[in-house]
Amino acid sequence: MPNADDIRWFKTEFGPQIEAAVAGTPLPPDLVVAVACQETGSLWAPMRRQGLPTERIVALCVGDTLDADGGRRAFPRTRQELLAAPRGEEMFAIARQALLDMAVHVTGYQGVARRAGKFCHGFGVFQLDLQFFRDDPDYFLNRDYERFDQTLARCVHELRGALRQLGLEDRDTLSDLESAAVGIVYNTGGFKPAKGLKQGFNDGQRYYGEALFDYLRLAHSVAAAGAPATLPGAEPGQAVIAQPGVVSAGGPWMRVQTFSSMLRLRRSPEISDPPQANVLSNLPDGHRVRALTGAKVKGFIEVETTLAGALLRGFASAKYLVADEEPVEEPLAPVPVAPAVSMPRRPGSVTRRRDPANAHSLNERGQPQRSGDTADALRQSLGAIIDWLAVDDPAHLRYQPGGGRTFCNLYAHDYCTLAGAYLPRVWWTPDALLQWAAGQGVEPQYGQSIEEMRANDLFRWLRGAGASFGWRQTGTLTKLQTEVNQGAIGLVVARRKEDGRSGHIVAVVPETDEHRARRDAQGEVLAPLQSQAGVRNFRRSTGQAGWWTGEAFAEFAFWLHA
Repeated sequence: MPNADDIRWFKTEFGPQIEAAVAGTPLPPDLVVAVACQETGSLWAPMRRQGLPTERIVALCVGDTLDADGGRRAFPRTRQELLAAPRGEEMFAIARQALLDMAVHVTGYQGVARRAGKFCHGFGVFQLDLQFFRDDPDYFLNRDYERFDQTLARCVHELRGALRQLGLEDRDTLSDLESAAVGIVYNTGGFKPAKGLKQGFNDGQRYYGEALFDYLRLAHSVAAAGAPATLPGAEPGQAVIAQPGVVSAGGPWMRVQTFSSMLRLRRSPEISDPPQANVLSNLPDGHRVRALTGAKVKGFIEVETTLAGALLRGFASAKYLVADEEPVEEPLAPVPVAPAVSMPRRPGSVTRRRDPANAHSLNERGQPQRSGDTADALRQSLGAIIDWLAVDDPAHLRYQPGGGRTFCNLYAHDYCTLAGAYLPRVWWTPDALLQWAAGQGVEPQYGQSIEEMRANDLFRWLRGAGASFGWRQTGTLTKLQTEVNQGAIGLVVARRKEDGRSGHIVAVVPETDEHRARRDAQGEVLAPLQSQAGVRNFRRSTGQAGWWTGEAFAEFAFWLHA
């Protein structure tokens, strides 16, 4: 499969042509690159490593040898059906020879090439299917597919048709999920939002939409031919994730002014029943927002804002908003943060899953960790962590509830630690933090300079110190699940109103074929796929819908770590 170096080669060779072909459309060039990766990357990637000339590589990009016995339904389902068509014998000869020529360089096709009746059904870098032979035989018989400009033109034509089908043709830009939806239409002829990316051809490991999205993100992180990368690349063992959104509203700037509490940002211009049900976030007193128009709707104003990296858009009560000046963008001075800390342990001691809960981190032999340099490898390693922790195994006393105690904080710590993200099990006391701020060294001593972190404490820690350790908020469950599906680490954290009562924290984990997030008809995630310890322990479930908006909680947030 194509890697970053392969994509760099592809962009270098064809980037200017792709840019010109999509000019005037909302299609991102990286979507075209991703389609090429998905359709024929298994062909051109190994051939370019063999040093073949670019023109020859393009000419050899043919494939798909499945006939009716392999599940093919479109014309031609068999060799006989092709031979019976006008000029079919001529087409079969071309399709058969194309397979033989390509198989010389791509070992995976050599077995099928030895079968005399086999021939190719897909032609060109973007794989125009042979079913179109009856409509446009000259494209195949003249071997136009061997020219990159010709196969590119066909691809962009089909992608523009997909744009029209989805009602996106008048957009200026597309999100990555919208781009993937266009690609799914390209592959299948349709798109069902409620199914997310699990649509299109399934190769036994991933659906077409999932693989396309992986390639799209990887393409975003690759710079080539003097063009900068759309997204920064990731370190090994980390995910390539989208950049935080920016406020694009054009109305007046305003500021939250409550003098008493945070201001609820709501999904709709109304107070729901219960009041927390339609809350998107809680905005601190003094927080700056920008109105879309400034017009009141039922006493609410629709606004946009960012909070700890999350782009938020919703309705806020007009009576708690006052006019404010446009902010002057100034670089933020670095905020001194104390270093990561963990519970000291006796030399040689081991903390195991089967031990009762304590303040130590796990240090069992053979612990898995997040690893890999592809989204698929990251997802698999996160899945291995979840299954190794086995939070639902009664033998793992570390996570089992009892005596009024639950251990969501402990499980979240273990999951994040194995995944390579710092989420503290213990943290510095206020006095210790003052000493650090004064430049004084502090030794970690339980009850003196460090203390255990409960879910409420973790909520505050993430908001206050999380950015220094790679954490940022995201504004919607759809964004959260999307990035987690790329191998990122996700959390949902809710702080209790009564500080002495337990808040809650869960890990949001990559979807699988067996376990999926719950989406509405428009494809928006209503309940992400979660893994938790608590009153009920589970490895993967959508849990109780919207638990974080419960009246017991003062506020909640969705967090991401690459």
